[in-house]
Amino acid sequence: MTAINITTLPPLPDAHALAVLLLVLLALFLFTRESIAIETSSLFILAMLSIGFTVFPYVNSQGQHLEALQFFSGFGHEALVAVCALMIAGNGLVRTGALVPLGRILARLWLVSPALSMLLTLLVGAFLSAFVNNVPIVVLLLPILISVSLRTGEPASGMLMPMGFATLVGGMSTSIGTSTNLLVVSVAADMGLRRLQMFDFFVPAAIVAAIAIVYLWLIAPRLLPARKAILSDTSPRIFTAQLVILEDGFAVGKTLTELIEKSSGLLEVSRIMRGTGTYVVPLPDAQIQAGDRLMVNDTPENLKELESALDAMLYVGDTPVDEEHPLSGEGQQIAEIVVMQGSPLLGMTLRQLNFYDRYQLMVLAIHREGNSVETLREKIAQARLRIGDVLLVQGDQDTIGEIKRAGELLVLDATADLPYTDKAVTALLIMAAIILVSAFGDVPIAISAVGGVLLMLVTRCLTWRHASMALSTQVILIVAASLAMGSALLKTGGAEYLAQVFVALTAGASPAVIVSGLMLLMAIMTNIVSNNAAAVIGTPIAISIAQQLQVNPEPFVIAVLFGANMSYATPMAYKTNLLVMHAGGYKFTDFVRVGVPLTIIVWLSLSLLLPVMYSLSW
Repeated sequence: MTAINITTLPPLPDAHALAVLLLVLLALFLFTRESIAIETSSLFILAMLSIGFTVFPYVNSQGQHLEALQFFSGFGHEALVAVCALMIAGNGLVRTGALVPLGRILARLWLVSPALSMLLTLLVGAFLSAFVNNVPIVVLLLPILISVSLRTGEPASGMLMPMGFATLVGGMSTSIGTSTNLLVVSVAADMGLRRLQMFDFFVPAAIVAAIAIVYLWLIAPRLLPARKAILSDTSPRIFTAQLVILEDGFAVGKTLTELIEKSSGLLEVSRIMRGTGTYVVPLPDAQIQAGDRLMVNDTPENLKELESALDAMLYVGDTPVDEEHPLSGEGQQIAEIVVMQGSPLLGMTLRQLNFYDRYQLMVLAIHREGNSVETLREKIAQARLRIGDVLLVQGDQDTIGEIKRAGELLVLDATADLPYTDKAVTALLIMAAIILVSAFGDVPIAISAVGGVLLMLVTRCLTWRHASMALSTQVILIVAASLAMGSALLKTGGAEYLAQVFVALTAGASPAVIVSGLMLLMAIMTNIVSNNAAAVIGTPIAISIAQQLQVNPEPFVIAVLFGANMSYATPMAYKTNLLVMHAGGYKFTDFVRVGVPLTIIVWLSLSLLLPVMYSLSW
């Protein structure tokens, strides 16, 4: 079939469709605002749709009434059920350390051949991400690559971004690889298309993934400057010492508040030791006496400043600090803790967590995309933690090891040790069963995934606490809001209008060119707004375009799916981009430098493959 030539733009749709189109534009704008939580934006869109269609009822040309309550159906949509169940099951793999044996093999191979090990890491990351959400895969590989970087002296910046992108290109190859794929497949099926099976678009995706991995292996590391990662210096930064109050010194008889003022706010006392074995609570009005020992933790520079300002003597144990007896960080270790979905740190402040008492770790700094590094002197205890934040911590080596083995927090340090439990094999078998039953048993992924989660809970691979922590309010609300917007676009004629505009703007172009243009449009959108929103809004438009052209809509739907997965050009395009951004010390421009060429490679390759696969005319 040839394209229909439309030389003029179609007439504007009715008031309801126009209102929905404006709301979609507003939603896409809100989703790009860092100052507004995506959860808040999503709830706002849902509220506006439901209230708007309640106050101004809509009846289409066939006399069918659009019920406002239909906009909440996304909360019970099979795609959202599948997404949530797979998030929980993926968390089960992380909690039990089911993929740890594979990680240990990769870590050992790095000592034999770094180049081939890098290639194998990219291939493993891409393959696993075809069946498991890529967050657990990145969580598995991050500590390994950080450890390799610290032991070999090679900058982590040459490893982490290629690894993260490899999981993204692998994730687009099956219907369960990403939440975006699940949404596109489900929305298209709701609109009457044949339900795409797990491997229906595997061949073109696998070919493109192979091309992309060669780029990520051989070219991308050369495009990346050698960034200094947060963890590049593993020597202790903070030292524990005592300030002994001298006779006739300034501090004698003063309150702790007065000493803090004298030190310009530097002084932070954990305890006051008086005499032998007696401790005084460091309250603001506590009066300091000669011979008191103020327990402090700080940098060597600050400790020396405090010693001078308070007329005190710096001691470690019973030994005064001097040139012959310098401050010692023996037994202390530097590590990073990455805040990810399911972390008990998410949405909390260090003060609310009572972090030091809970984990016996001192937070030296918080690194956050778009913000300067916050240090101990800048009251980081009040910062609310978000996905992608990295805490630079220091503590006892054994304490950090125990926290790492517990698997509750994602800890990066100089070792390749990974958490592993006796439930790992069980969790891996359950995840394999979820995939195999869905792929070959003609059972919807939503059903097999929910059954798998139940098995993980029954076998104690997960607790209900871990299951609830794995769920993301952000994902749930943006999926529900996106489904509501897609439904409103479809039922008011907004999707059809946008399709007519797209066809008019590409008048005379062949179906193959239009598929390529639609895919590029989705690729641009997904790097600016949520990939789930781009996918759900783009799917009904893609089907309407195909109907306008009177051709098979399936390649248009797959073009939306592939385009919405090209989250390479910006760090905020996908959550794993944020995870590797801070661990590798990347800047925004690094993602542009590597991600834009990768987007062009994937887009052009698929633009050639899809027309061949679906016999589209050029």
